[in-house]
Amino acid sequence: MAIIVDKVQKRKDIALACKELFFQNGINDLTVSQVAKTAGVGKGTIYDYFKNKEDIVFEIVNILMVEHNESKHEKLNSASSTREKIKTFSSIFYDEKDIELRQLYKEFISISLTNPDKEMMEFQTACTNTYFEWFQTIIDEGIANGELIESSQKFARGMFAMAEGIFISSVVTHTIDDVKKEIHQFTDALFDLIEVKQ
Repeated sequence: MAIIVDKVQKRKDIALACKELFFQNGINDLTVSQVAKTAGVGKGTIYDYFKNKEDIVFEIVNILMVEHNESKHEKLNSASSTREKIKTFSSIFYDEKDIELRQLYKEFISISLTNPDKEMMEFQTACTNTYFEWFQTIIDEGIANGELIESSQKFARGMFAMAEGIFISSVVTHTIDDVKKEIHQFTDALFDLIEVKQ
């Protein structure tokens, strides 16, 4: 009897097997041969499941993002105000649990700035759009609940980019020592302006 292979699971297994290899070497120094050896499969098998090494990285990112999003949903559901939800939403840029995602993100930004790859740019754009829609929903709910003034939606894009900007600045310039503190200070100052006064 032939063995039935769950191709979706096999793809995940291969990607997860080489996750540490990616974090050690980065995408530029990662080779398909290394991935095959680390995953314990032949090089040809890698190409049965992935188009190229970037495709492997996309799979790793997708796995980590699913885990991250499940955790973020739980945290957002337990947050007591829109202000706290926005801080929670931005925690990807400082929470210890998200260190691997931040490392991947830095790798993607580096490649996007130095050697733009169409597929990678499209992937990043899709991820950003998905997260921004989620962010906008939080702001819309805050307005609908009477927590935020109507014009708060005009600040959504800036608020969304602010946390990312603080994180990138901390990495590139080393002028920000405490990313969490900076994000929370900005969020608190802005929410003092846009929250409905009781």
